[in-house]
Amino acid sequence: MKKIRTGIIGVGNMGSTHAKNILDGKCPELELVAVADIDPGRLQWCAEKSGELRCFESADAMLESGLLDACIVAVPHYQHPDWAIKCFDRHIHVMVEKPAGVYTAQVRRMNEAAEKSGVVFGMMFNQRTNPMYRKMRELMQSGELGALHRVSWIITDWYRAQLYYDSGDWRATWRGEGGGVLLNQCPHQLDLLQWICGMPARVEAKLHFGKWHDIEVEDDVTAYLEYPGGATGLFVTTTGDCPGTNRFEVTCEKGRMVAEGKELKITRLKTALDSFRADTVFGKPEYTDETITYPDQGLQHIGVLNSFASCILKGTPLIAGGEEGLNGLMLSNAMHLSAFTGKAVSLPIDDQLYYQELMKRVKASGKKGTGQSILADVAGTY
Repeated sequence: MKKIRTGIIGVGNMGSTHAKNILDGKCPELELVAVADIDPGRLQWCAEKSGELRCFESADAMLESGLLDACIVAVPHYQHPDWAIKCFDRHIHVMVEKPAGVYTAQVRRMNEAAEKSGVVFGMMFNQRTNPMYRKMRELMQSGELGALHRVSWIITDWYRAQLYYDSGDWRATWRGEGGGVLLNQCPHQLDLLQWICGMPARVEAKLHFGKWHDIEVEDDVTAYLEYPGGATGLFVTTTGDCPGTNRFEVTCEKGRMVAEGKELKITRLKTALDSFRADTVFGKPEYTDETITYPDQGLQHIGVLNSFASCILKGTPLIAGGEEGLNGLMLSNAMHLSAFTGKAVSLPIDDQLYYQELMKRVKASGKKGTGQSILADVAGTY
């Protein structure tokens, strides 16, 4: 079996997870040959896992080594597009961790560079492998439930104690992460929201910055969405609730889907709302309910990496193309921009305005750490 020589830039929480999955043989078409990280302790961990790994203190040196066919980018958010573009320039296939970046302008540049390079470019949207969410998308794509009427996602089971935020100076700062719960915890939900229901045309959001924690960025969000066809939506998230809720409800003209826990409840109306005529004052369509239980969440990260390898070797479809990272990030940016300006925001957003508003906050960011060097990189890159 031909194997794809793979490297990883950044072997922190997610990078080390990908490294372990490959080294354990869970991605048989990928061969981990090199890693790069600025932390000697992380490189030592990699060396102990496999004596055959080349460990680099410089990611540039690893990319120039000629060892790689493909690379996984798992560094802080601001740096995702920069390292992806460096890989494209060297004709190295790329898998980028979520989010695609911090602001839409840099992600557009990344997508343009990917298209010119012709290499395989994927996003680590592992929740797209979850069979429950795949079923919801299938129902929406097929038109079985008709046009969207309303969507509501309450995703508040992200509780984080202050100790979590205190574990790194870069955490929950504009300079280090570029955002809070929307950019750190929720990229998967924002991706799934648009993947299943499509992109809204207008967003209005109320964000609380440091409401529940001593942090700079948002830890409490309520967003109102308006869709092109007249449907509306609500997206609520926080890191301040415990135990919290994860309930995703999609209502359409012919029925409803509710995803919560391991169950998907599907309600099908016998008569679509747009054609129903009541016989009594309080009449309503008859309906049937179906509940599907999903014991597991699918192949997750391993599934995404294996589809990445298969796309490189056989041309089969990716779980998520890299260019698809733009939509979920645009939702996040739109919610931030609405809160920054106090106004509703139309999509697509004004990339330059968002960048300018973000940079105001980056420059005033009080904490310093990993992000201190990032400021020089992002301040003039619009």
